[in-house]
Amino acid sequence: MLKLTLALTLVLADSLLAQQPATAASSLPQMPPVSTRYTVLLAGNTAGFQATSVTPDGAHLYHYHFEFNDRGRGPGIDSRIVLNKQAIPTQIDNTGHDYLKAPVDEHFSFSNGKATWKNKAEQGTKATAAAFYVSDSGAPEEAALLARALLAAPGGKLPLLPGGEASITRRGDLKLEAGGRSLTVVQYGIDGLGFLPTPVWLGPDGAFFAALSGWWVIIREGWESTIPALTKAQDDFSNARAATLAKTLARKPAGALVFVHANLFDAETATLLPRRTVTIKGNSIAAVGEDGKVAIPPGAEVIDATGKTLMPGLWDMHVHLAEDDGLLHMAAGVTSVRDLGNIIDRVLPMRQRFDDGSEIGPRVVLAGIMDGSGPYAGPTKVLVDTEEQARAAVDNYANLGYVQIKIYSSIKPELVPVIIQQARSHGMRVSGHVPAFMNAQQFVLDGADEIQHMNFIFLNFMFDSVKETRTPARFTAVAQHATEIDPASEQVHNFIQLLKDHKTVVDPTLAVFEQMFTDRPGQMSKSCAAAADRMPVQVRRGFLHGGLPVPDGMDQHYRDSFNQMLKMTRALYDSGIPVVAGTDDLAGFTLDRELELYVEAGIPAPKVLQLATLGAARLMKMDQQLGSIAPGKLAGVIVIDGDPVSRISDIRRVETIVKDGVVYKSAELYRAVGVGSSN
Repeated sequence: MLKLTLALTLVLADSLLAQQPATAASSLPQMPPVSTRYTVLLAGNTAGFQATSVTPDGAHLYHYHFEFNDRGRGPGIDSRIVLNKQAIPTQIDNTGHDYLKAPVDEHFSFSNGKATWKNKAEQGTKATAAAFYVSDSGAPEEAALLARALLAAPGGKLPLLPGGEASITRRGDLKLEAGGRSLTVVQYGIDGLGFLPTPVWLGPDGAFFAALSGWWVIIREGWESTIPALTKAQDDFSNARAATLAKTLARKPAGALVFVHANLFDAETATLLPRRTVTIKGNSIAAVGEDGKVAIPPGAEVIDATGKTLMPGLWDMHVHLAEDDGLLHMAAGVTSVRDLGNIIDRVLPMRQRFDDGSEIGPRVVLAGIMDGSGPYAGPTKVLVDTEEQARAAVDNYANLGYVQIKIYSSIKPELVPVIIQQARSHGMRVSGHVPAFMNAQQFVLDGADEIQHMNFIFLNFMFDSVKETRTPARFTAVAQHATEIDPASEQVHNFIQLLKDHKTVVDPTLAVFEQMFTDRPGQMSKSCAAAADRMPVQVRRGFLHGGLPVPDGMDQHYRDSFNQMLKMTRALYDSGIPVVAGTDDLAGFTLDRELELYVEAGIPAPKVLQLATLGAARLMKMDQQLGSIAPGKLAGVIVIDGDPVSRISDIRRVETIVKDGVVYKSAELYRAVGVGSSN
């Protein structure tokens, strides 16, 4: 789920991380004297460090040690990098372990016009003149090395290895004050590593100063107090860019907008109605009917949808919005999302920008995350350990307009009913991870409305042996023992009946577990394969990284455990348990795969489309405005060049998106983030 390439290390906002104090300096392996230390923060909390040492001339030989701790996960990387006179690496050696504790043994060399590299997912050789190898598992400071190499390169551009091209833009200077010191740093944006330019901050001498991306920050030790100023400077640049894209890519029709000859997906009945006309005026749907029976207003813009499917915009019910997610969601036809945990002072302004049109993005429903303090605390500053703290946190979220509370894994079990009672007083839903030392059955009996992630369903039946679920055991135990849990057994039947009696909802996030349990290093992720060739080169590399480390002899067992998750999903659905489509992963594209997996599990495609549209709107009590195409509802519709009712994978062929009466073209949105067309 977490791909620690250089590019993705700098965009960890897609991944939820938790914090633990940085390891003491005494744990460092033998290396030259440390000249600079950096602090790693996740969601504002100290989580690790990077130590950097260089040769005396500061030009040719770099040593890095990089680590952070996230609930027992997190990388520990030692790097040795040799540069040539053009500031381009001629040798890179990365060793240690990656985020999921798999061994790292990565090597790159360049000599006599020949580059050679090998890591756990890739190996290759290429004749080249000057190219920058992007590590699969490197330290964050490699971004600064790349920035300096680009600044020294003709035109500020360099080819990348194994593929792609990078360029650099100077964004501006910022004078900082901290601890009686002052320093002017420079913000650069590097194109070619991800969907959007990757920001990096350098000191006046070109040395690495900081990198910030949503949840994730690395900054020179002693300058942590300047993070708000750095964040604002980055946000100002990003928001201006987003506003320009919104003006360029959004189109508001002058009059009515009319779709004719469409195959209309009726989300109420989960059927496809042929030859339909739909009229949109302003931000709402004005009329729906058979072709020829709906009057077309004078001066209307008419779009011929012959052979295409017109359906309500999709919902992703499990997201954690990051900077580039708005475009990716909308391009995939996701016009509404439920954010299940984010930094308050980042997500509220983002939602406002989506709503006022200054940034392209979906409608956002907010759930406020909270956790208990301690070494396994989750990705939030809202940490509660007493009844008073829990009630105050719920009240604050309610006052901010949140409609749901998400409980995380370190919440004390005895606080769960307190949180639920306080949320009920505000009319809020409650969902989340099943806290450690508690099983799903008790979570439901205490009043939880919803359970996030299919692994917690399986862990309910492993409680005798797996009570500590704040660690990676909540994944590995299920991967190793899910096949022992029979969805047709009496114990599962009784648990499902409990869910049914309490009207409990399940948010499976199957695509995440497909990646964890079935991805293997060097093999294209099945979850990502359909879209891989459309991706920026360096993003595509992450799809080869692999999932959980697999013990010897357990390969097929891990795959069978994922298949057991599919069977459990079918059993839940067949028993009448509401299932919602959420991803907790790459925006837009992962929802496509999630819906495909529901069909693979045995849920009929029309019902899958229904649960991802009207079903989601009903759950969030927004079905009077959204979820189906009917007169009086808000205009959130998408046009698909295909028939997802018959072939669920056609959901990937979104052509046109309408949100609040504003029209977008999917191909244009994707092009803005470096993604190729689906056709």
